[in-house]
Amino acid sequence: MATELPELTFEQFLLSLATAALVHLGEVPHPETNEKATDLVQAKQNIDILGMLHEKTKGNLTDTEKNLLEGMLAQLRMQYLSASRA
Repeated sequence: MATELPELTFEQFLLSLATAALVHLGEVPHPETNEKATDLVQAKQNIDILGMLHEKTKGNLTDTEKNLLEGMLAQLRMQYLSASRA
């Protein structure tokens, strides 16, 4: 019997991309291994995807979605810079 998944919202989609970036930045343990590891290439790709979504959705987001996306991007970019300098 197939389990029905809950409806995916735009906010949940953004959070999944941000979480993937945090995993690759070594900030959050990988869900399968429960270990922290850094992969800056993959982290940058997830951050770039969020940046692309920000550009492509301008004028089409609710204030909540826009604030969430902009806040995540700012935080992730700062964490990426910090990790890349370490």
